Amino acid sequence: MTDEADTAPRPFGRAVHVAPEGFVADLLAELGPGCEAHGRLVFAPDRAASPAWAHATWIDPVLVPIASIKDGARRLKAIQRNWHLHPVAHFRRAELIAGLLPHVSAKPLAFPADPPAAPLGAWTLLEPDLMLAAARTTSPFPDGEPRFVEDREAPPNRAYLKLWEAFTRIGARPGPGDRCLDLGASPGGWTWVLASLGASVTSVDRAPLDQRIAAMPGVATRQESAFGLDPRTFGPVDWLCSDVICYPSRLLTLVRRWVDAGAARNFVCTLKFQGETDHATAAAFAAIPGSRLMHLAHNKHELTWTLVR
Repeated sequence: MTDEADTAPRPFGRAVHVAPEGFVADLLAELGPGCEAHGRLVFAPDRAASPAWAHATWIDPVLVPIASIKDGARRLKAIQRNWHLHPVAHFRRAELIAGLLPHVSAKPLAFPADPPAAPLGAWTLLEPDLMLAAARTTSPFPDGEPRFVEDREAPPNRAYLKLWEAFTRIGARPGPGDRCLDLGASPGGWTWVLASLGASVTSVDRAPLDQRIAAMPGVATRQESAFGLDPRTFGPVDWLCSDVICYPSRLLTLVRRWVDAGAARNFVCTLKFQGETDHATAAAFAAIPGSRLMHLAHNKHELTWTLVR
C-alpha cells in the first residue's frame, strides 16, 4: 500500500522565475549565486525576490509526485482548473498530461481591456513521476507574456506594443484631461497610444514626428533634444513617457531631475542597454521609492521602469 504522505504535494522551497527568451543570463546575474536554470525556468534560493528580468514568478510552488499521465492531470485538476504548461523535460509525457486538462483560452487582449481575472497556474514535469506546479503566478498571462490584438495600420512602428503592455501590467493609464510628455517620440508610436487614450501630448524629438501622428487631436510637437527640457519651466505633467535612445545612466539623470522637481506625477521609461547590461544603473532605477522595474514581453535588450502615484 502506498503511503499518502509519500504522494502528497510538498513545498519546493525555492523561488521559480520565468526568464525572457534570450535573457536567462541577465536573470541569473540579477539574482546572484545559488541559482540554476532549466531552460527559461530559473530556480533561486530567495523566495521573496521580485526580479526585473523575470516575466513571471510562480507563487508557492510545490512538488507533486504522480503515478501516471492520468494521475498527473487528476492531481492538477484537484488543485484548480486553469493551467499553463512550461515544458523543460519529458516533453511528450508532459504534453499528454496537458491534453487531459481543461482547455484554457489565451485570446489576444484588445487594449485597453482589463487582463484576465481568473488565476492561471503553471506547471512542468521535472521527472517522469514528478511535477513542479504553482496554482498562481505573478501574471495572468502564460509565462507572463501578454499578446494583443495588434493595430497594423495606424501606428508608425511596433513600439506602441511596449506602452500597451506597460499600462496593462501596472493597471493604470492616462486619459482625457491628462497632460503627457513623450520623450524621444519619433516616429510617434507612443504618442499615438497617448493621444488615442484622449490625453494631450507634447512629443519631443530632434527627428520629426510622422505627419499622421502629428495631426492627431491633442498632439503638440517640439523638434529638440529631450535632455534640454527644464522640468521647472515645462512641468507639471501627469505622465512622462520616454522611449528615447540613450545610455541608461543618462536616462537616470534625466528622471531624477524630473522626480526632484516634482514636475511629473507618473513615469513610463525604457532603459535601452547598448552592449553589456548595466545592472548597476538598473538597480538604481529600482531603488527609486514606489517604482517598478520589469522586462516586458515586447522589450528587446531593455527594461521598462514605471512610477505611478
